[in-house]
Amino acid sequence: MKTSFTDFTLDVFEKNADIGGTWFENRYPGCACDVPSHIYTYSFEPKWDWSANYPSSREICEYFSNFADKYGLRGYIKLRHKIVGARWDDDSSEWIIEVLDPHGNIFEKRSDFFISAAGILNSWRWPDIRGLNSFQGHVLHTANWEESVDLIGKRVGLIGNGSSAIQVLPSIQPVTEHVTTFNRNPTWISTPWGEEYRTYSEEEKREFRDKPGALLKLRRDTERGLLVFFPLLLRESQAQKDAVQSVMDEMKRKINDDDLAQKLIPDYPVGCRRLSPGPNYLESLTKSNVTTFYGGIKEVTPTGCVTDDDQEHHFDVLICATGFDTSYRPQFPIVGRNEVDLRREWKDEPRSYLGLAAHGFPNFFMLLGPNNPIGNGPLLICMELTASYIATLMNRWQKQNIRSFDPKKEAVDDFMEQKDLFMQKAVWSSNCKSWYKSGPTGKVTAVWPGSSHHYMETVAQPRYEDYEITYTTTNRFAYLGNGFSQMELNPNLDPVHYIREMDDGRSMFPELMSTFNVKDIGDKLKNVS
Repeated sequence: MKTSFTDFTLDVFEKNADIGGTWFENRYPGCACDVPSHIYTYSFEPKWDWSANYPSSREICEYFSNFADKYGLRGYIKLRHKIVGARWDDDSSEWIIEVLDPHGNIFEKRSDFFISAAGILNSWRWPDIRGLNSFQGHVLHTANWEESVDLIGKRVGLIGNGSSAIQVLPSIQPVTEHVTTFNRNPTWISTPWGEEYRTYSEEEKREFRDKPGALLKLRRDTERGLLVFFPLLLRESQAQKDAVQSVMDEMKRKINDDDLAQKLIPDYPVGCRRLSPGPNYLESLTKSNVTTFYGGIKEVTPTGCVTDDDQEHHFDVLICATGFDTSYRPQFPIVGRNEVDLRREWKDEPRSYLGLAAHGFPNFFMLLGPNNPIGNGPLLICMELTASYIATLMNRWQKQNIRSFDPKKEAVDDFMEQKDLFMQKAVWSSNCKSWYKSGPTGKVTAVWPGSSHHYMETVAQPRYEDYEITYTTTNRFAYLGNGFSQMELNPNLDPVHYIREMDDGRSMFPELMSTFNVKDIGDKLKNVS
């Protein structure tokens, strides 16, 4: 917004006490990124002093906090403000946003555009187990960690074996009396992107600081390595077959127990569930103070839990590493045209346009909506391009007297059809239990039908033909006004910029021309006769 427009009002409502999103909320022991640190940054904002190649949640949160400070973004952000409802007003072509402030009061805010940047891993859920509230010890959730709870010398039950549990176990195993892990499904566990966890030395960090070219090369080489990951996500590819053999061999070597390996190694393709890089997880399972139970929990009792085989297990602490609500249904009413609530519309399946818009919800856009490239390769650059896509629409909206953009139903239907067709050959539609898929339908709803680069090219420019566009005037060309261009009315700009010595490959119409705000010069236009 700051680089695309000269005059705008932006309100960012953040429900938490500080920025950082999932990296602010997730503070459990061992919480870290499973993507190399030097490419888990914005493309234009490197960080030379990462402490390790896989940074902790706190360090990542600090990166985003420092980014907000550097670029002066905090003035737009209202912390501890939670959106509780949004409704489209067709008469004014505005969204009416209901916001709960820190004092418990609800106020309304009108906006031309409504953008959901809540992401997917923001609404954590307890396991659906009878008697959970009856447990008399501490019950923790990895996404709502109580740092005051001391695990030293405690008997701990760890429910789940997804990404969070895989990070938690190696961190708590050395200090607890005993840990029992409850695993219902086997999962692939791999060395993170081919490189074991390690810290960066002070000498390495100084080199990154003093030699920007060396840091740039590292970032590009690492990103390039991540891009080649995508082919293994195709079921019948040689890369998939090689990955199965490679990860299986690695798991067997680390487990060093044939019986345990048989229970832990899945029979579905690598990548069907999110591939979990788990430094020291497999080794932790073999420790004398760790027991692994394969099956479900029938009920929780005041002192522990009863498993499917009717055995009772006693604990001081229960840790629920049971993930999030990943249905993509909004956590509050979003009501579009004809009183349609997006929660009801997406009850069974989130049907979106390119994962960033929804039919019947004009001027509503999403970052990391359904079927986004969250497991396809590099992610942050895709978020940058989604933001750029939305800004491009906004620019056309303010220049051409547009009231609203609403993706056509047939465009949504065509995208969903193409998405489902692609998923037939992708590993994500294989027979595994995964949050990538919708519970009611079994369709893949979380990831993009292609590579990250495929997504980047798809959203590089809007396909305006896919939108129903309404205007503020009956004549769509009324914005042409009195025949003068903005270039002629701004004394700070050169109206003959296109005169040059040679064809230098640049556009004759520089990007600056797209940053004007028509409303800025309204008075000037009125004064021109």
